[in-house]
Amino acid sequence: MYHGVTPDPQDKAAGPQQPSTSSDGRDAKKERVLHTRVPAVLERELKRFADNLRVPVSNLVRTILEDAVSVADAATENVEERLKMAARHLEKERERIKKRIEHDPLEGIVAFQDVVLAVPATCAKCGIELARGVKAHMGIGESPGHPRRFVCQDCLPRA
Repeated sequence: MYHGVTPDPQDKAAGPQQPSTSSDGRDAKKERVLHTRVPAVLERELKRFADNLRVPVSNLVRTILEDAVSVADAATENVEERLKMAARHLEKERERIKKRIEHDPLEGIVAFQDVVLAVPATCAKCGIELARGVKAHMGIGESPGHPRRFVCQDCLPRA
């Protein structure tokens, strides 16, 4: 694996790669040769640049590739973090909008009438169980056929 980015198919079969050890006990670099075709103009520019730096072209190309991979890794991490932040922001906004447009269970009710329940019911606002014989308030809808809704004393709208 090179910079933790490009896996070698042989590395997967062999498991985690361990640095090889030379006969004198020092770790030897396990490097590979990469052949590639480049336009003549690019070859001339690489050779000129390497001459100016007084380094071999292969070292220059290796350094350029290592830097490119590092920059790509950093850019990917930055983009991932920005996407995660955007997703968190969207989730918060979605929840905020959802709360704003949630259906008000008392929507369409124009008045309340005090009643004593003959059957058990549930408060339309808080969901508490209202037993038979309990004093509650029945919502009167603005149009005929409006669903019947009851509220407990705590959920009755105040002036």
